[in-house]
Amino acid sequence: MFPSADAETLAFNAELEHALEALPHITSVEPQVARNSREAGNSIFGPLERSPNAVEMAIPGPAGPLGVRIFPAADPLGVYLHIHGGGWVLGAPHHQDTRLEALAATARVTVVSVGYRLAPESPYPAAPDDCEAAALWLVENASAEFGASRLLIGGESAGAHLSVVTLVRMRDRHGFRAFAGANLLYGVYDLRMTPGSRAWGDRNLILDTRVMEWFISHFLAGHSPDDPDASPFLADLSGMPPALFTVGTEDPLLEDTLFMQARWAAAGNDAELAVYPGGIHAFDAFPVKIGGRALDRINRFVAGLLA
Repeated sequence: MFPSADAETLAFNAELEHALEALPHITSVEPQVARNSREAGNSIFGPLERSPNAVEMAIPGPAGPLGVRIFPAADPLGVYLHIHGGGWVLGAPHHQDTRLEALAATARVTVVSVGYRLAPESPYPAAPDDCEAAALWLVENASAEFGASRLLIGGESAGAHLSVVTLVRMRDRHGFRAFAGANLLYGVYDLRMTPGSRAWGDRNLILDTRVMEWFISHFLAGHSPDDPDASPFLADLSGMPPALFTVGTEDPLLEDTLFMQARWAAAGNDAELAVYPGGIHAFDAFPVKIGGRALDRINRFVAGLLA
């Protein structure tokens, strides 16, 4: 049984839930409308904060040039492939500049965030194909481009899903098993949906059951969720790197993390679990103390892998 949430977290959750009730449900708007609102700073996440230190470049991708956003580290010990969240439908590499810049400085990693193609315009397997291409490019070019050859990977929500898909593809398709670690935040790993995510209902704390179904239907576009390449919970997880699994207890994807961390460990891999009482989906993106604690632990985890 998890400890109770603190008063600050409970108050924030109630305020956010009330704010979301006053907004159109995301499933009622077109994806591009939701994207435009985020870019304008009119989403629940507030205004975007762009770093003047970020560098953008294009690398070869399966459908043409693939954009990446780079946060350089001085004298880096490794390169961290970041894959953003957003349900495979929303999100972009420049949405997390502050946290990625802090990770680069604290853990001495050059962060490379990939701008993979989004659904429903580009459904499965477009996003996994782009992330695989970015990983392959780093294997071949990280040392020459960034002065470090050790690779790590991580992401949030759909980005955690794509991180695991990428790790499995790199092992199975390219024989590459040298990622030093994986940082996996509140991921969705079973696209059939766990009992908990199906039973969550209409309580909207960033995610609810309808939102998850909307995201998954856009991403899969008829592809089977029983395919291990789409639902990495079903994949062979042997030979995976050490991973930190982070989630809050008020997240419809809590079971995804609990189940995946157990499978990761059962396959013989190191698997740390960090569960934050009262944490909603994407709780670390908001000004609550548990979010800061989660980010501090993540920074220590990444730095420790390279120490």
